[in-house]
Amino acid sequence: MRIPEPKQKKSGRWYIQLMVDGTRLNRTFDSREDALYWASGLKTKSAQDARSPRRLTVGEAIDRYIESKDGVLSPTTLWNYKKSKKNDFESIQSVQLRNLTQETVQRWVNQLAKKKSPKTVSNAHGLLSVVLAAYYPDMHLRTTLPQKKRSEIKIPSKEELQKILQASQGTRYELPILLAVWLGLRQSEIVGLKWEDIEGDYLHIRRAMVEGEDGQVEKGTKSYSGTRTVHIPPALQKQLSKTTRHGEHIITLSGHAIYNGFTRICAKAGVPHYRFHDLRHVNASAMLAAGIPSTYSKQRMGHSTDHMLKTVYYHTIKEEEVGYDSKIEAYLAEIMPPEE
Repeated sequence: MRIPEPKQKKSGRWYIQLMVDGTRLNRTFDSREDALYWASGLKTKSAQDARSPRRLTVGEAIDRYIESKDGVLSPTTLWNYKKSKKNDFESIQSVQLRNLTQETVQRWVNQLAKKKSPKTVSNAHGLLSVVLAAYYPDMHLRTTLPQKKRSEIKIPSKEELQKILQASQGTRYELPILLAVWLGLRQSEIVGLKWEDIEGDYLHIRRAMVEGEDGQVEKGTKSYSGTRTVHIPPALQKQLSKTTRHGEHIITLSGHAIYNGFTRICAKAGVPHYRFHDLRHVNASAMLAAGIPSTYSKQRMGHSTDHMLKTVYYHTIKEEEVGYDSKIEAYLAEIMPPEE
């Protein structure tokens, strides 16, 4: 593939012009080498794009898929795809799609499962699946994946939560914690809140701030249902009124800073380590304990269905669980035959 020779202008800079896929492109550079490097890169990319998708390697296909979804998928999702390509696909990156077999994929999964969690393996396999669906749809994966481990989600007891709230008083983590406990907001939603989102006694959740490849990026809410309006309770209104404004965002901490700060608050309070997201579980469980209908609960939490609430977020609050156990045992004790 011929690269045209750059021409030096009177200013001393180098000008180059070339045709790529029927489009005339031109640019000026400080040196001849820079001009040739730019032109060579364009020609190489054009040649790669012109190839049959089946001739792409797994690595090239993943790169093309990520590029095709830029601006559509969440920056966090794209970043995770890039990290997965780098960390999980080393053994099959150079394999052309047309040479990829189910046995090759199964052996790759088997090796990956020896050093990575079932969730990581499943996510990597999921990425390969969508890439194949886009560029090699004739291949249908029937891979046996490692069995996922059911994670036991724990939430703070009422006593532990009180200690956490007391330990956070007067710190810059107090307001984020209160927003999670009182309103059940996601960490990304909390960081994305702006002062303009407060309207009277109500708070509009309109956006989120997520971690991307180059730092925090603003995006829409996680789903259509994530855009919602919630009532601000008096205690939270009072806290907001005491908060000094620094710019347009209510919370000026990054999501990473909030997570690390919450870890230190738990240690200060003398309670076990909890994730910041567990405070959202507290809110969901409080609604369950209060007998709030799932129709309202899912709307308040920003879910389109109540499946997530029932399978993940609803947890029995420990103190009430003890009370329920006592009632069950007392009832059964009455119907048990007398001891001989």
